Amino acid sequence: MFLGTHTPRLDAKGRLALPARFRPDLENGLVLTKGQERCLFVFPLPEFTRITEALRTAPVTARAVRDYSRVFFASASHEVPDGQGRITIPPALREYAGLSQDCTVIGANTRVEIWDTAAWDSYLNGTEQAFSDAAEEVLPGVF
Repeated sequence: MFLGTHTPRLDAKGRLALPARFRPDLENGLVLTKGQERCLFVFPLPEFTRITEALRTAPVTARAVRDYSRVFFASASHEVPDGQGRITIPPALREYAGLSQDCTVIGANTRVEIWDTAAWDSYLNGTEQAFSDAAEEVLPGVF
């Protein structure tokens, strides 16, 4: 499980140091791909395999499945962190997410998300009230 918010910097070569607490689950490899709201999703290989299997069983006759699968897999990049826990984010993914030097890396349960810090701050400011309002709908009876 990935938790927390971290603020690493993207270096001139497009490398980002993964948070130390995330590294053990990602050190053998990960898949980086486009996420929603212009962030990047980072999946440990076992989680990416699970998602791949779920999409494999989805009906290819459904246009939404085809469209999603095309974008999801075409933008995916298999990466292995270097000895310092850094990954190189391909230029196309950096552009998609609008990544500048200042990044925010969040734990999102079974995945990690990489955001440009300004975009994350804007997203968070715009969703704080919705977060409060959605608690009962998303987790009925839990809180």
